[in-house]
Amino acid sequence: MTYPQGSWTGGTLTARSFLKPHHVARAVFHPAWIPQSLDPSVDALKKVRVIAGAVAGFGVYTFVEGGFAFDEMLDNAATACLVLLFITPLTVGVMLYLWQRSGAGTVAQLKEPLLRSLKLLLLFIGSALGTVLIFQLGGSLGMLGTMLVSVVGLWMAFFVIAGAYRISGNFFGTAVVHRCLPPLLATVTTWLMAIPDLVTGDLHGLGLAMGVFFILGAPVTVTAIAMLEMGRLKSRYGIRLADHPAVLSPMPVPTPGPTPTPPPPSYAPNGFVPPQGNPYGTPPQGNPYGTPPYGSPYTPGPQNPYAPQSPYNPPAPPPYNPQ
Repeated sequence: MTYPQGSWTGGTLTARSFLKPHHVARAVFHPAWIPQSLDPSVDALKKVRVIAGAVAGFGVYTFVEGGFAFDEMLDNAATACLVLLFITPLTVGVMLYLWQRSGAGTVAQLKEPLLRSLKLLLLFIGSALGTVLIFQLGGSLGMLGTMLVSVVGLWMAFFVIAGAYRISGNFFGTAVVHRCLPPLLATVTTWLMAIPDLVTGDLHGLGLAMGVFFILGAPVTVTAIAMLEMGRLKSRYGIRLADHPAVLSPMPVPTPGPTPTPPPPSYAPNGFVPPQGNPYGTPPQGNPYGTPPYGSPYTPGPQNPYAPQSPYNPPAPPPYNPQ
C-alpha cells in the first residue's frame, strides 16, 4: 500500500501566517499527508463527532456549576495531555497486535505512517504542555516579563485550541494508518475521561441523575457517531476495523465538485450581466459587396425627362426614335 508524500505543511505557511495562530495550527496539526474524507457524509459525521468530543473535553457539568477557573482549566489540559500520551499508543498497539495476529500483514509495513502519527502526537502534547508552563511562569516574572509572557501565552493558547479542534477530527493523522482508527480513538478517549468520575463518584456537585446524565452524555454520543461512521466506511467502501491496512484496496482520490458560478458584480442592474465577448458577433463570410440575389438595391430610380442636361454629356437617344 502507498502513503501520501510531500512536506508537512504543504507549503502553505508564510511569514504573515504567524499573525493568525489558527492558520498555523491548521497547517501544523492537519498536515498535507493526512488523507481527505472519502465522501461528504463521512466528513459530516466527523464534524459532529468533533463537536461532541469538544463537549466531552470541556465538560457540560462545568458550565452547570457556573463556569470554570482558569487554573483548573490548565490542570485539566495537562492531565488530558498525559492521558492522550498513554491511551493513544496503547489503543494503536492493541490494533497492531490484532492485525499482526490475523496474518494478513506485518507491523513493518505500517512503520512510516505510524512514525508520522507519533510525531504529530508528540508535537501537540509538547505545544499544550508548553502553553501551560508559560502561564504558570508568568506570575513569577517582572512587569515587562509578564506582559511578554502574556502575549506569547495568548498566541499559544489560540494555537493549541485551534490545534485541538484539528486533532479531534484526525486524531493525530491515524487515518493514514487505518480509516477506522480516528473514530475508535475518539470513543476510547471520551470513555476514559468519563469512567474515573463514575468510579470515584465525583459528580462535580451535581445530583446523581443529573451527574450521570452529563458525564455519560458525551461518551455515549461520541460512541454512537463513531459507530455510525465506521458502519458507513464498511458498507460503502468495505473498510473494516479488523482488517489489516495492507489488505484494503486503495481508496479513490476524492474529486473536487464543480466550480460554483461567481456572483454577479455589484454594478449589474437587477443582477443581470449581459453576454460577454464581441457584442457585434462574427461578420458573415464572403464578399460583402457581391451582387444581391434580387438585383442591386442601389439602382437609380426613374429620372425627370425635363430636367436640364449637361451639354457635354448628352443623354443617349431612345431606341424608338426614328433616324
